[in-house]
Amino acid sequence: MKKFFILLSITISLSFSAQQDYEWFKLNRYKTAVLSDSISENSGLDFFNNRLFTINDSGNSSEIFEINKDTGKIENVFQTILINKDWEAITSDSLNIYIGDFGNNVGVRKDLVIHKIPFDSVSRTSGINNAQEIPFYYPEQQDFSPKNINNNFDAEAMIFLNGKIHVFTKEWAARATTHYIVDPNVLGNQPAEKVESFATGYVVTDAAYFDRKLYLVGYTKKAEVFLTIFKESEPGIFFSTKPRKYYLGSSLSLGQIEGIAVDETGIYISGEEFILPMIKVKPYLYFIPADKLK
Repeated sequence: MKKFFILLSITISLSFSAQQDYEWFKLNRYKTAVLSDSISENSGLDFFNNRLFTINDSGNSSEIFEINKDTGKIENVFQTILINKDWEAITSDSLNIYIGDFGNNVGVRKDLVIHKIPFDSVSRTSGINNAQEIPFYYPEQQDFSPKNINNNFDAEAMIFLNGKIHVFTKEWAARATTHYIVDPNVLGNQPAEKVESFATGYVVTDAAYFDRKLYLVGYTKKAEVFLTIFKESEPGIFFSTKPRKYYLGSSLSLGQIEGIAVDETGIYISGEEFILPMIKVKPYLYFIPADKLK
């Protein structure tokens, strides 16, 4: 996503609700690396065959980057011949990488698509030749008039689970998220199936799934960064029980948090470069060991 924080004043201050519904967790203590300028606008993290991958968002190349999870260094760059209109999320199954080109800050897009890429077709030099497009739309959206960062049909987060793609919306107006399912085997433009909604209190920028838990990260327009962890109550259902919510800090020090991936060792979180007048925060990679957020 292009940095909406540029619209905010340098005098921004944090404010919290009188009834606190979260725990404090200082993410800054878990900074492990400064990410390369090549991925300074990274958007999304995902583990594929125990390797960590990321992408850049709109206005950048259509490459897939493998990064070292310990050092943050770029280990491989995989070329594609796809168009990066507004790439915002990356996930995978055992054979394919999925890239969500469904960024929709203004709320006017009618060309939302997820790219399904057989990973053995991705080349470091020549791109791919057999990616499949999975177009979809939100049946509930009837109004496509421009509402910049004030609509409920943006998205930057998805996971692959039980043979389906699960999309979590970025609801600027409602400060919530809605869980939709998209079938990767359906040909043609399909309606996303609405499953459940949850009032996060912030906009969701990425999602991860591990060990029957759903992890959502995001921020508020006041630059507050949050992580919410949901337990899966039944297959593919997350919002029926109360989650644990953590306040991680401010984007003024953490960066614009855009990625999360989880494995048995812990939680990896990435931020893209964050720029305001007189403030520049580098793109960081963070790692929270598994025993710190049990």
